[in-house]
Amino acid sequence: MNYKEAMEYVDGLKRYGCVPGLSSIRELCARLQNPQDRLRFVHIAGTNGKGSVLAYVSTILQEAGYKVGRYLTPALSDYRERFQINGRMIPKNQFGGYLEQVKEAAERMEAEGLPHPTQFEADTALAFLYFLDKKCDIVVLECGMGGLEDATNLIKTTICAVFASVSMDHMEALGGSLEEIARQKAGIIKENCTVISCGQKEEVMETIRREAEKKGCPLRIADGNDAKYVKYGLSKQRFTYGGHKDLEITLAGRHQIANAVLAVEVSEALEAAGFVIPERALREGLSAAKWPGRFSIMGKNPLFVLDGAHNEDGAKMLAQSVEYYFSHKKIIYIMGILADKEYDKIIRITAPYAEQIITVTPPHNPRALGGYELAKAAREYHSGVTVADSLQEAVEMACLLAGGDRNTVVIVFGSLSFLGEMMNIIEHRDAIRRDFHGRSE
Repeated sequence: MNYKEAMEYVDGLKRYGCVPGLSSIRELCARLQNPQDRLRFVHIAGTNGKGSVLAYVSTILQEAGYKVGRYLTPALSDYRERFQINGRMIPKNQFGGYLEQVKEAAERMEAEGLPHPTQFEADTALAFLYFLDKKCDIVVLECGMGGLEDATNLIKTTICAVFASVSMDHMEALGGSLEEIARQKAGIIKENCTVISCGQKEEVMETIRREAEKKGCPLRIADGNDAKYVKYGLSKQRFTYGGHKDLEITLAGRHQIANAVLAVEVSEALEAAGFVIPERALREGLSAAKWPGRFSIMGKNPLFVLDGAHNEDGAKMLAQSVEYYFSHKKIIYIMGILADKEYDKIIRITAPYAEQIITVTPPHNPRALGGYELAKAAREYHSGVTVADSLQEAVEMACLLAGGDRNTVVIVFGSLSFLGEMMNIIEHRDAIRRDFHGRSE
């Protein structure tokens, strides 16, 4: 199938919803000769930060000379972002070919009376096929949701099971307590792998520790508080950790130090497993890692910051960064949230830092909370709330409110689902401004 046909098929898969459990993905991959069994994995679970850790680890491995597959969700601008090798998306002409194999296997399953695989299960199988066919040395694999019953947990050849920050999210699927959620996340631990976790709340760490002991796995703790000589910044941040002095990252946000520390520990665990990762590769990989939509800096006059804070813990991290980086700035929010998130908590945590709040409805998403409903909730905590009818209008309103004041920062957050479109709008605006100023000189 060509790319247009492939994307139409992908869109049609949405009707199968989200079905936890491994029976369907196990059957699907068996019909594709189990490509995942011939790959090696770094498997990452967590509520916040897993994508950033994936970016650091995969870039470090790439700098060390390995061919690295990346599987991640969600995509921001292009669906093919989910499937990358050495940072490059799967080509359009190949995407359809691999998806055709998945489609044929899925349709045979359905014809035999078995449940049709979901969109995420089809994506996961496609990723395994692609990475094996292209002979990836290692795959850095991000859980979709949870861990134990996530389609990615089909794998058996995990080298490192990695845990970014675990907090409350997706309670309807993962459980109503932090311990229940942690138990789901800890389900990715396999025998003979190394377990690496960032500093966690006590009940989370105890759950991870208990599961690691049960599977006979060594556990490494990567505590961001152990980073020394930390220098925060919007364009560069530096820190020393263990025997690695003056490491540098270019991802902004105070929480990124902890994510980078976790990536350092993963790199050391991979070295112990036989991967050759020189100090140069560690340093260059950390510095070169990119992760759009996570406290990403765009534009100027006003400065735009795009962040995927979509739950209580993410809101706290965003608030800490706003307080640290922009304590003397005028802050304008553009906020769009999904209806199944704890949006009241997100608003309560972030509202005190804003002078104005503009609410939007994340487009093309059936789970989106309407901008007017979000504005009503926001007015419980803030008097300066306005609704925009589109993302374009929200950007225009924010620029008018900024009024050319270089001391103004516009922060766009609440759901990753609309950040890609926002990035395109802001980039287009900046391109027009550059072209105008270039012709007027």
